[in-house]
Amino acid sequence: MKILFHTINYIPELTGIGKFSGEMGSWFAEQGHDVRVVTTPPYYPEWKIRAGYRKYWYAREMIKGAKVIRCPFWVPEHPTGLKRILHLASFSLSAFPVLLYQSVFWRPDVVCVVKPPAFSLPTAKLAAMLGGARSWLHVQDLEVDAAFTMGILKGKWLRKIVLGLESWLMRRFDLVTTISDRMLEKIKGKGIVAEKSTLFPNWVDTSAIFPGEHPSVYRSELAILPGTMVALYSGNMGEKQGLETLIDAARHLRGEARIQFVLCGEGAVRAQLEKDAQDLDNVTFLPLQPLERLNDFFNMADVHLLSQRADAADLMMPSKLGGMLASGRPVIAGALPGTEVAQAVEGAGIVVPPDDGEAFAVALRELADAKGRRAALGRAARQRALDFWDRDKILNACERRLIELCQK
Repeated sequence: MKILFHTINYIPELTGIGKFSGEMGSWFAEQGHDVRVVTTPPYYPEWKIRAGYRKYWYAREMIKGAKVIRCPFWVPEHPTGLKRILHLASFSLSAFPVLLYQSVFWRPDVVCVVKPPAFSLPTAKLAAMLGGARSWLHVQDLEVDAAFTMGILKGKWLRKIVLGLESWLMRRFDLVTTISDRMLEKIKGKGIVAEKSTLFPNWVDTSAIFPGEHPSVYRSELAILPGTMVALYSGNMGEKQGLETLIDAARHLRGEARIQFVLCGEGAVRAQLEKDAQDLDNVTFLPLQPLERLNDFFNMADVHLLSQRADAADLMMPSKLGGMLASGRPVIAGALPGTEVAQAVEGAGIVVPPDDGEAFAVALRELADAKGRRAALGRAARQRALDFWDRDKILNACERRLIELCQK
């Protein structure tokens, strides 16, 4: 197949949508498919275009068999609601002529647009129509729903108009996929029929992330004392993650030297988090770690932490959860009962109320006193990753679905 991907995030970004879009493009190229990608220079989660990439013009490169075309766009230094909208719109506008050119002259079999941003839906659908290709919408984040739910966008009539237009656009695609069952239910609620929608979850390479046989070298590098339980968060530091809850948990545990928090990542709220934790000696901040050291880094943890704002429940599925489970460590997750995150963690960790730092602290104390329980939960976590998050199983199923789509 000839597959044209349209996504705002792509490798070498290490977190979130960029990681999965990049691994997806590379995987399809490795299977012998002809892959092209229309994207941006890497900028996330730092919100700053990385050195070596053009800010104001187009560029091309080959990455693991995929031909990547990077389009200029605007990256706000301090992203807010309006600035985020303009940021997303700038990419959709600059990518529009490239997308049309590739569709008309290269003639792909499938045009895939990764959402967000919703601004790219009409251009991707038009490109597919002009190129005679099948159109595929992959929803990583219901960002429009989340923006209104979390109060980033406001107004009853604005919500009705924007969500109505989004639903109309989504129904135009030949295939709509998303990463969790609850998100799939919400998509079907927008009028997409079952025959055109399917689950395509995020994944983890279980051969790259696995329980280590020896203590992680990170423990010595960070001078973590033997017997100390490391509680690790690694990923984007944005508004949706509710990371202030983890700072609150650390404050509840500040007198207990046996528990050390390590918060790793970049993002819009990191500076504020560091400010809030400046008086806490049980919190260590680290930048994102190199991909080749990721398994050793995950194995430094005794417990993984997964916080999430309550109002974002089931509007997204934290992609970092797969790596946490694959490392064979228990997860403490802030989630409402019955949500998909809660269901994914139950039996492989502890679920606590979201936005409740004290509840996180209580759960951490429980696991600090129960090494055997930590080990049992960790084994269950690893098995869950093998059963439900394995990369090749998930991508092979997606490939079969696309071949069926093209044969119709």
